[in-house]
Amino acid sequence: MKTLGEVNAAWAGDRGEPDADVRAALAASGAGDPEAYLSAVAALCGARLLLPIVASGDESGDGPDPDRHAEMSAVLMTSASGASGVLAFTGLDALRAFDPMARPVPCTLDDVAATAVETGAEAIVIDVAGPHLLTIEGELIRPLATGNRLMKLSDGWGWLSVASS
Repeated sequence: MKTLGEVNAAWAGDRGEPDADVRAALAASGAGDPEAYLSAVAALCGARLLLPIVASGDESGDGPDPDRHAEMSAVLMTSASGASGVLAFTGLDALRAFDPMARPVPCTLDDVAATAVETGAEAIVIDVAGPHLLTIEGELIRPLATGNRLMKLSDGWGWLSVASS
């Protein structure tokens, strides 16, 4: 099980600004074009994302117990159909629009996908409060969870497999 909230030296000094290229790819994917959607997922493969972490409620559902340390957990959202999704954000502005109290944990798409697999979530929901919502579902999640990168090839799309050392 991966511990969330560990600081990654790769993001030292990161102030939570969104990557303009990633946001542009997400904006382009909103038109329903499958090629633009895959381009957006590919752009996210190399991006820093922010996973929102919030205090978990106690067993009574009344919120954290003030007499003990709060348990922290990733945020899952449930759709009207009952499907769950792990939330992630491209920038601090998008995370704050969703929940100003959530703690941002910098991570990669493979970290978010691994969280989705671990929690049994059916989707990854990027920037749920805007500016450009993107949902990654189904057969894309497992390869992302193992660190693979979606890549545009001359004859379509493929996976760049990242070998573990």
